[in-house]
Amino acid sequence: MNALAATSRNFRQAARLLGLDPKLEKSLLIPFREIKVECTIPKDDGTLASFVGFRVQHDNSRGPMKGGIRYHPEVDPDEVNALAQLMTWKTAVAAVPYGGAKGGIGCSPGELSRSELERLTRVFTQKIHDLIGTHTDVPAPDMGTNSQTMAWILDEYSKFHGHSPAVVTGKPIDLGGSLGRDAATGRGVMYATEALLAEHGKSISGSTFVIQGFGNVGSWAAQLIHEKGGKVIALGDATGSIRNKDGLDIPALMKHRNEGGALKDFHDAQVIDSAELLVHQCDVLIPCALGGVLNRENAPHVKAKFIIEGANHPTDPEADEILAKKGVTLLPDIYANSGGVIVSYFEWVQNIQGFMWDEEKVNMELHKYMNSAFDHIKAMCKSQDCNLRMGAFTLGVSRVARATLLRGWEA
Repeated sequence: MNALAATSRNFRQAARLLGLDPKLEKSLLIPFREIKVECTIPKDDGTLASFVGFRVQHDNSRGPMKGGIRYHPEVDPDEVNALAQLMTWKTAVAAVPYGGAKGGIGCSPGELSRSELERLTRVFTQKIHDLIGTHTDVPAPDMGTNSQTMAWILDEYSKFHGHSPAVVTGKPIDLGGSLGRDAATGRGVMYATEALLAEHGKSISGSTFVIQGFGNVGSWAAQLIHEKGGKVIALGDATGSIRNKDGLDIPALMKHRNEGGALKDFHDAQVIDSAELLVHQCDVLIPCALGGVLNRENAPHVKAKFIIEGANHPTDPEADEILAKKGVTLLPDIYANSGGVIVSYFEWVQNIQGFMWDEEKVNMELHKYMNSAFDHIKAMCKSQDCNLRMGAFTLGVSRVARATLLRGWEA
């Protein structure tokens, strides 16, 4: 099941649990606006290249729409739509005053030079500048984009609208980015893990972890879990998968990775088949890479007691049902990986106020927001007699539905 179908399915289940009016249910599912633009740029060799860009703005009942921009060859309207919708529920679960949006350009960023990426970003911004804004729609980095991409968007947007640092988040620190933003999603995953384990009388210290993905989210989650006394016994990314039953030396592994080394070449570990990673024996499994990695084929063989969804949509609905029957406790993506959007909100607030916070304050506020969201999800699970995924979805959908009704959606 693709991401759009799975997200819509979870939404409909939540709507049924909440007893939403069918017309309101349909209204909440329909995007506010879908944008498709052609972006033609001169390449470094003088030839012209054309790329298709998308921006889906899903809902703005609770505040400006918020969501990443990804550069990837497989960006398509269905995927962008699903992720925009997911952001609507995620921002509501996190209790930050945003709606959901998502965007992207169908391209292979690794095949474009820095100057070509800059031209592409600027042309895309020129096409959508009147549809985004500090109080309208606030983009952020995603797959294939980074703080430099946001700097180019900020600069191009500001040519039309004046200096507007709050128009994007995930910016370089020198341009108004927030301290702590780089680690935010991984740190949020760690806080979510801590909250879930405490609920079951356990802690990170003394627990064993398997992490799929060693990019921004996975590497920060691994570092922070290691610092808390957790034992990361297996880890994998696109370069391979490794394990060490006594626990991987995460600081040494980070140094190895930062020096250009592949995971499979790390000296103090045994190489394993990547398919084995997700079914490896451990207390906590944290998928932090691609969507749909847990499916009906491998779900029956998962040995973890807890799953923390660091990636977006890593678990297919069929796998969800299998894991539930096995007694695996799963913390869903719309809560578990919301640290990034929470600290993006902090960045936006700092930019609007023109007053920057120190990193300690950012991390303290993130901890507060993650714990509060977890408590509200638990309360929803109790009142609706449902699992954590449905608890999070019913919480998010109920908050958006309430805001929509209060604003007078039928007027």
